[in-house]
Amino acid sequence: MTMNLPDKLDTDVRLAVEAAQGKQALDICVLNLRGSAAFADYFVLCSASSTPQMKAIGDAVEERLHQNGRQVAHREGRGGAEWMLLDYGFLVVHIFSERARMYYDLERLWRNAERIDVTANDADDVRHSGSTRSTSQSGSHPEPEGNAAR
Repeated sequence: MTMNLPDKLDTDVRLAVEAAQGKQALDICVLNLRGSAAFADYFVLCSASSTPQMKAIGDAVEERLHQNGRQVAHREGRGGAEWMLLDYGFLVVHIFSERARMYYDLERLWRNAERIDVTANDADDVRHSGSTRSTSQSGSHPEPEGNAAR
């Protein structure tokens, strides 16, 4: 599946997004953290509707980036976790259960970063903004079990 992401995005970011799309990841977005004094240049965030789908997305991202000469530096959240993290140094891929994504709401925490949304229905529809919508509606979410943040 090909998408029309901005030219300025790193090739590895594009490959990670394409790999996630190939496994039907939900709500894919890229946060450009450059200039935010962050420890990474980019976050790729996506959700999965099941544990096997989370694993499939993670495996696909790792395989695709490995084919491009990148090795994951650190991995968190395998085996039933609701949040999987693949750290490539300049790029961190976050794969959440839908519940964990709402609970941790990284989009809100990094709301000053440029956000690039990749819609599942139309890969060519990419929106840019300097802020983000908060997925939090009530401010109170049940804590996910087995998350990678612990």
